[in-house]
Amino acid sequence: MITFTICLLLLIAGYFVYGKIIERIAHPTDKPTPALLHPDGVDYIPMPRWKIFMIQFLNIAGLGPIFGAIMGAQFGTASYIWIVVGTIFAGATHDYLSGMLSLRNNGETLPDTIGRYLGVSTKQVMRIFTVVLLILVGAVFVSGPAGLLANMTPKHLDATFWIIVIFVYYILATLLPIDKIIGKIYPLFAVSLLFMAGGILFMLFWYHPQLPEITEGLGENYTGLSIFPMMFVSIACGAISGFHATQSPLMARCMTHEKQGRPIFYGAMVAEGIVALIWAAAATYFFKENGVSYMEDGKEILYTGADVASKISKDWLGQFGGLLAILGIIAAPISTGDTALRSARIMVADMFKVEQRTISKRLIISIPIFLATMAILLFSLSDKEGFNIIWRYFAWSNQALSVFTLWALTVYLTRHKKPYLVTLIPALFMTAVCVTYICVAPEGLELPETVSYLIGGVCVAVSIVWYVVWKKRYNTKKI
Repeated sequence: MITFTICLLLLIAGYFVYGKIIERIAHPTDKPTPALLHPDGVDYIPMPRWKIFMIQFLNIAGLGPIFGAIMGAQFGTASYIWIVVGTIFAGATHDYLSGMLSLRNNGETLPDTIGRYLGVSTKQVMRIFTVVLLILVGAVFVSGPAGLLANMTPKHLDATFWIIVIFVYYILATLLPIDKIIGKIYPLFAVSLLFMAGGILFMLFWYHPQLPEITEGLGENYTGLSIFPMMFVSIACGAISGFHATQSPLMARCMTHEKQGRPIFYGAMVAEGIVALIWAAAATYFFKENGVSYMEDGKEILYTGADVASKISKDWLGQFGGLLAILGIIAAPISTGDTALRSARIMVADMFKVEQRTISKRLIISIPIFLATMAILLFSLSDKEGFNIIWRYFAWSNQALSVFTLWALTVYLTRHKKPYLVTLIPALFMTAVCVTYICVAPEGLELPETVSYLIGGVCVAVSIVWYVVWKKRYNTKKI
């Protein structure tokens, strides 16, 4: 418990200490925000800070800090370290700076921000890449909560029924003004999610289980896989996620002051890191007590993450408390899937310059997005490995997007003569993670580990050379 407690305190301290440093680099001003300059009653709507925080927290939470942390817990104590270091120095920094750039540029979407600093060609590629990722999120985050709801309701209300219900909700949340559904029910969802995390945290200290300590090494690795790069992709949203930067523009269009950026963007990521740490600790104890890995018998943790989360919640919080906790687990992915599709609508609308005040224009943009999401969802349900395949590509795409965002932020900081190392170091590390993963992973090139590490190292070296050459040319041109 000592290692876990220290990690928890470090996350909290990270918000107040390192978060303040990053805020000084961004230097918030008193300039009017997009929500105040041109509210449209649909996407640009001023809202109170506490509500925006709740929405942002739920937007980015999803399955990542719960199921992802449970997957990461199989790698032992190393998962604690990555959640803390990744959240403070990579994820929260990534979320805050990308959110502030969107806020200062009329709530622009992530591909436009990336294109602003990495070029028009990169912007066009990122537009397609990001929309596909958002549609994948919309599809992936349906079946998980639908399965949990099916287990809690009569047999005739099966998973198919709940998939239809959730998808209908997605359609409404994507089309209606942000304050009509999302602004009203997200605070309730957030309470469920926070209760779940707080309850599990309390019971961790109450039961005081024998968790592995960092002094004992990195703990038992149940997966049989190498920690690098597998763990860094498995945990994903609990440490850093490119998907988060696609959600920030939604909140940038509702904020009323730039100083709200640190609690909303940096703070929401730290809150997610805390949730991930709590679940990683609970799952570590669960695996140790049961002495089994959920990689056995051909199963993967993705299929049983919900079962592990449900069992821990019921065992530790009782029947009623467990029910509330499970509702929080259900709410998290649903509240991420709907805003993912909403972000996709806004992104496509901005791409083709289609105004979104009228419902007919929103429908024109949304119908193809809904159809594509349904097609991917049907594929995942029709094939036993379909969901696994989609999740793996989503996980890698998610981290790859963070790489482009971090490089764009590095260029921004360099141009403005700000401390660029705060994003350059995470950019190089995540470049190594993503390149190595796609080389070694079963859904990638399936190359030997040694070759994959070599290719990852070469790509990092090329990235350093590219940056140094670009920086020298930029400074020369400026002079």
